[in-house]
Amino acid sequence: MSTGVDRSAALRKAARVTLAVSIGFYPLLYAAEQPIAALYALFAPIAFGLLSAIPGSGRQRASVMLCALPAGLALASLGTVLAVNTWAAVGGVLAVGFLLTFAAVAGPRPAGTGPGLQLFYILACFPPYDPDSLGARLLGLTTGTLLLAAWEVLLPEPSSASYRERLARALETAAAGATPGEVTPEKLRRAGSRLRLSHIPPAERPAGAGRTDRALDQAGRSVRRLLEQLATLAEATPRAADEASTALLGRVAAVCTACARFLRTGSHPPPAGALEEAMRRFQEERVLLVSGAPVRLVSGPPGDLPPTAVLQRQSRVLALAESARIVEVTADIAVNDGPTAPAAPRDLFWYAELSTPRLWAHRVLGNMTFRSVVFQNAVRTSLGLAAARLVAGSFDLAHGFWVLLAVLTLERTTVGATWRTVRLSVAGNAVGALVAGALLTGVGPHTDVYAALLAPAMLVGFWLGPLLGIAFAQGAFTLVVATAFAQLSPVTWRLSEARMIDVVTGSVIGLLCGLLAWPAGARREVRRAMAGLLRSCGGMVPPTAETLLTPPPGSSAQPQTLPSLHRLRLAEAAYAQYRSEAPGASEETGPDWHSVLIVANHMLMGAYRLPRFGLRPSSGTTGSSAAWARATATAMEAEADRIASLLTGRTVPARPPVPQPGDYPPASMSVDLEVWMTSLGHQFARIEASVTPPSRPGAPGLPGRSDRES
Repeated sequence: MSTGVDRSAALRKAARVTLAVSIGFYPLLYAAEQPIAALYALFAPIAFGLLSAIPGSGRQRASVMLCALPAGLALASLGTVLAVNTWAAVGGVLAVGFLLTFAAVAGPRPAGTGPGLQLFYILACFPPYDPDSLGARLLGLTTGTLLLAAWEVLLPEPSSASYRERLARALETAAAGATPGEVTPEKLRRAGSRLRLSHIPPAERPAGAGRTDRALDQAGRSVRRLLEQLATLAEATPRAADEASTALLGRVAAVCTACARFLRTGSHPPPAGALEEAMRRFQEERVLLVSGAPVRLVSGPPGDLPPTAVLQRQSRVLALAESARIVEVTADIAVNDGPTAPAAPRDLFWYAELSTPRLWAHRVLGNMTFRSVVFQNAVRTSLGLAAARLVAGSFDLAHGFWVLLAVLTLERTTVGATWRTVRLSVAGNAVGALVAGALLTGVGPHTDVYAALLAPAMLVGFWLGPLLGIAFAQGAFTLVVATAFAQLSPVTWRLSEARMIDVVTGSVIGLLCGLLAWPAGARREVRRAMAGLLRSCGGMVPPTAETLLTPPPGSSAQPQTLPSLHRLRLAEAAYAQYRSEAPGASEETGPDWHSVLIVANHMLMGAYRLPRFGLRPSSGTTGSSAAWARATATAMEAEADRIASLLTGRTVPARPPVPQPGDYPPASMSVDLEVWMTSLGHQFARIEASVTPPSRPGAPGLPGRSDRES
């Protein structure tokens, strides 16, 4: 049994659907004597109210339904025309099924309306072929949808905070955390965890392809990274005073506060470029190189190096300031639907100046690959629905649309989950068929009894179904359709038999599709996607290191990041589906996929930040420390490739660590580069430990440097 909140939400949903059906079905059937319109007025609220998982508040869902209604009417018209023969209907359901399932790339609202819109087509594409009834069908669908939309407004769900408000709250926590001792690391991490999309209601997730949603999504990830960096800094604060870092942290706090206000009100943005200018001044104060020799540092007299702990802390402060700068830019793009000033680096904000049609084309084309779980789901669903329509039409099954409805509602992304659902569904339908058969036999042709039973049966069945599970829901739905169809035309107990046959047929087709098309769901795809992401991001480490080691700054080519950003999107989508696949996918032992996403973001951000703000070694391209840095960067790329092989099940022996110079001053190499690669090494070790038991101490290629993890 679900919680009280779930029971209340389920009751409101059941009440809305029951009221919409009752107000549309009974008058159309008994007053207007329009049985076809009444049937469609019955299924329209079921399609949008139960079959579709439309997110949002009452007004938001009502708006989505009204916007989707023209498409639903067009699909019903198409189904009515294509019902002329089986093959035309099969071709139609193949195309409609793919397009509506693939619409999940557009975000949770189009994904939520997809199943309901498919039902609009499914209802109309079955015999009898009767174009003259199209008007009655459209009347029923329109009536049912409008009534449900009205009840969504009259019996709404409680509203929740918008994503902008959640970002603003997290930024206020980050602003407080920039002052040492103000906020505990645990509180900072909890604030970041609350921004994870799995903790955000679907209606509030920035999942669209436009500039605003992309900027909000990027801002959320940057705020989460900023909060984690602040927590790490709080745990590793050195005793030595560092006025420059304190000043930059103050600037970060001011930017976070201003961005929070800007996201809430849309006015008084933070001064453009002020934080980046502060970062540049901070970098200049860290060390001023004249002819390769340090002449001024932030701590101590000229020529004296500050303690290593201070240098490391400065590196962490500069990294978190870059995260705050990204938040500043993304807030500007989100509020203004575009940047007011050129957004740099260009690769990171590639979407900022593109038109909305081009952004949508990029989203669609980026998912038109067999490596996309959205594409896989669309292919699986469309093939299952087409096969179901072919079987139902070829064998002339009575009420054959129930075959397609079974495929639509019972098919899952893994064959194991589909089998579990099918078992429970068949059992529930068997019990429901027995009860409905006994009812039809006992009551006979007395339609007034069925009319009296329909509304209570819907209210109880639709309320308790989500709470008691799929078996009860399927059994209750069998009873509902029996009481409804008994009012439309004379029926016998054989109606229950027909539904049972149709549900079993649809279940078998769904299972076969699950066996033949990606039976493991996202489990296999998440391994491939994460491995490809690691290999792509690992390739950025050597050129990033070379850029930092090659004078003058920026003289070497910076790594290309767009391919890695695309792979990151695919990996995040596969991971999101993997986490949603029940039961217990998130509780399984195995690779720590979240850590893979973290280390990929860490490599991407290092590739952006270090060439622009990284401290460069005083010895330039010469010296043993620079040679060690280059060798270690190459080893990091090889280590990323090796971990990727482990994720896909192939064991590759580890390389020996790169020998480190025994004694060298910290300024003889880039402390930023060292901290970055040290952190990557430790993160690789954590990922490897989640795949296999740890076989070697320390981080790969970085012995004895654990105190420098960032």
